[in-house]
Amino acid sequence: MATVEAPTRPKIRVHEGPFVNEPLTDFTKEENARKMRAAIEKVRGQLGREYDLIIGGRRVKTTDKIKSLNPAKPSQIVGIHQKAGKEHVEPAMRAALAAFETWSQTSFEERASLLFRVGDLLRERKFELGAWMVFEVSKNWAEADADVAETIDFCEYYSREALRLARTELPVQMAGERDTLLYIPLGVGAVIPPWNFPCAIMAGMTLASIVSGNTVILKPSSDSPTIAAKFVGLLEEAGMPEGVVNFCPGAGASFGDAVVAHPKTRYIAFTGSREVGLRINKVAADQAPGQIWIKRTILEMGGKDAIIVDADADIDSAVEGVAVSAFGFQGQKCSACSRAIIDERIYDKFLEKLKARVEKINVGDPAENANMGAVINEGSMKTIMGYIEQGKKDGRVITGGAHATNAGEGYFIQPTVVADIPPKSKLEQEEIFGPVLTVIKSKNYDHALQIANDTEFGLTGAVYTRSREKIERAIREFHVGNLYINRKCTGATVGCHPFGGFNMSGTDSKSGGPDYLYLFTQGKAVGEKKI
Repeated sequence: MATVEAPTRPKIRVHEGPFVNEPLTDFTKEENARKMRAAIEKVRGQLGREYDLIIGGRRVKTTDKIKSLNPAKPSQIVGIHQKAGKEHVEPAMRAALAAFETWSQTSFEERASLLFRVGDLLRERKFELGAWMVFEVSKNWAEADADVAETIDFCEYYSREALRLARTELPVQMAGERDTLLYIPLGVGAVIPPWNFPCAIMAGMTLASIVSGNTVILKPSSDSPTIAAKFVGLLEEAGMPEGVVNFCPGAGASFGDAVVAHPKTRYIAFTGSREVGLRINKVAADQAPGQIWIKRTILEMGGKDAIIVDADADIDSAVEGVAVSAFGFQGQKCSACSRAIIDERIYDKFLEKLKARVEKINVGDPAENANMGAVINEGSMKTIMGYIEQGKKDGRVITGGAHATNAGEGYFIQPTVVADIPPKSKLEQEEIFGPVLTVIKSKNYDHALQIANDTEFGLTGAVYTRSREKIERAIREFHVGNLYINRKCTGATVGCHPFGGFNMSGTDSKSGGPDYLYLFTQGKAVGEKKI
């Protein structure tokens, strides 16, 4: 009688040396540019394919579909996805609960090893995954490359952090006892990521969940499900057991809301708008029938980020920092500079230099590596254009202010700078999430700090000044989760800049930092009397 061999488990890989950030790709080198062009052509040949839901390892098809479109060429379908509905919540939950029984009992070492293997696979396919982002969310080459690099950083950083938690030692031992503190997983988590960092944020919340021993129902954004499908494929290739991550693109108002409200959902990790984040927080706060825990919410929401430029600042450096922060990835970052607060003594000179710098930004197809691609969809384009029209009434458009019609058929908007915007006005207070920068004149540094803090958000901010005293004041008084001095306010780097904001910007989750995995675990203290 033939014997059936048990499947071999992937070899556990322990971390090698300290964490080091993944280097960014230099596309000025022809070899790298050639690799990216080749990856773009490879992906171009795979556009329009259909992807299934993955529930407990099973591939599931649905009648309703989600069509992911290329924002730069909306006639081009990037991927066709099954659309999870309320009827898929119970099967996904059952699969995640079943997987939790075994996954939660695996060692930190085994779970960290999975992340190390995923990081290795990401490095092998860095250009290809970046190319998918070029098509699905209209990122240029550098933005897409940075997104993949951050994903690799999360693999390497969170795996090491998990191993650190496994070695936690209490500072005091009671006489006659062995006292330990264990960080155990929570349960099944709903991971609801945004489209703007479709790889890094989606993967970061998922990786933190599973390395901590949890299992996941992943509901990616309907604007970027293909990137998530590719990532889940890498998890499977790396040896992730069935049911640990269940891939369920679907509508937020049906599938998403039902998962959040489910009594077996233990936590919700969400990145997105203030409105949706507050709704999740409210629904999660209610105890559903059969729910025996307080649901945990890990929320990263919006921003209305400001860069203060003092009269003594290096103006050229400040202009560059403001322009890059405002218009990188079309301003579609929660960390983007939406407000430039400029001292009245340098206001006119700053505007002159800023106008010249912004007008150097070329808008076009990111497949050709334009500086700025298209905004994510038609609805977003209409909303942004509405803000621009309001800006024409409240202030003075010094550059931009219209559709970039020469860029192609997509959702292209000119990089727009609106000066003379008064504090408390619509453009100064509301998150636009597009290539629109408002410029506000301040009387002095006190006034600038007052304007910067006078918003319901508190995510990122920056100050350009040569004054040590003013820098120290900013550190004390500028109320944001991520503050930068004499540099741009975007580009938080894993390990260096733990990311998360105050007020309506969320729960200050500090992703990419030493506190993050605590949010996905619970501490169990054990005091064992020696006998």
